[in-house]
Amino acid sequence: MAKHTFLKGKVVLVTGGTGTFGHAFVKRLLQEDQVKKLIILSRDEFKQHHMQQQMSDPKKKLRFFLGDIRDKDRLIRAFQGVDIVVHAAALKQVPAIEYNPEEAIKTNINGSQNVIDAALANNVEKCLLVSSDKAVQPINLYGATKFAAEKLFVAANAYRNEKHDTVLSVIRYGNVVGSRGSFVELLRTQRQTGTITLTHEKMTRFWIPVEKVMDIVLETIEKMQGGEIFIPKMKNMPIVDVIALLTPECKIKTIGMRPGEKLHEVLVTEYEAPRTHDIGSAYVVRPEFGSDAYTKWLTKHRKARTDFVFSSDNASFLLTKKEAAEILKL
Repeated sequence: MAKHTFLKGKVVLVTGGTGTFGHAFVKRLLQEDQVKKLIILSRDEFKQHHMQQQMSDPKKKLRFFLGDIRDKDRLIRAFQGVDIVVHAAALKQVPAIEYNPEEAIKTNINGSQNVIDAALANNVEKCLLVSSDKAVQPINLYGATKFAAEKLFVAANAYRNEKHDTVLSVIRYGNVVGSRGSFVELLRTQRQTGTITLTHEKMTRFWIPVEKVMDIVLETIEKMQGGEIFIPKMKNMPIVDVIALLTPECKIKTIGMRPGEKLHEVLVTEYEAPRTHDIGSAYVVRPEFGSDAYTKWLTKHRKARTDFVFSSDNASFLLTKKEAAEILKL
């Protein structure tokens, strides 16, 4: 595994660090000898205790900080002496958010602004928002809150000056194989019943292993200069093909699409395509206005076609059966 020298002596803080992303990211960073300290900020003391018991931390780098991103004063205190913030805390369950919209706005939008303000107040070096494919052309409130959070992070680079030189950027990706509540996890559960539920027979999704997500997150932190949206290169496969590959012995029961559910995922739209560059491992969308001066480094990378659309029904990004077997493991 490649070592990342840019992490040498750095203090890294993860909001929502006890979630699926946080567990994987913390586990990965504990393998990076250069990291000085790793702080997990979340509001659930039981999850923190459980995580502390699970993680191997022989060099005693882990710190746990109770707090809620809705509380800006607590964030300002937590961010003192921090070099890098990865903001992963959010309310994510689509149905729950549809029924409790105000709570999602308080956490996902107002909380993200609090993270920005606390990062600027402490002159944090880099602050990265972990976003979602649902932020693109949102049709549910979760997506709308992530869309707003992305806009807040990109626009916040306008506050950079001699007092505040915090770099703020976004990483956006789709389904992580094996994450809590993922489709692959659902298959593992439903396989025991002999019947797999499917919402629509034409549904497609992107798939990415958690290890690759961690690679791209670290690459993003290293390369980000402010205002970019990084999208890992992912491949897609229809849901019915995933079911056939992983649970061929099971019957399929079509139950209809749920409220707020998309037929296909989109990670880069035709509107973003003219501002999109291919950096090899990922696509990067330049900011539309304001902080474009910080992203001149992208000009040396090939631009995407103006009609480029990175969507899960695009056959150009289809997984082969061999690739799928490697990525989609039960």
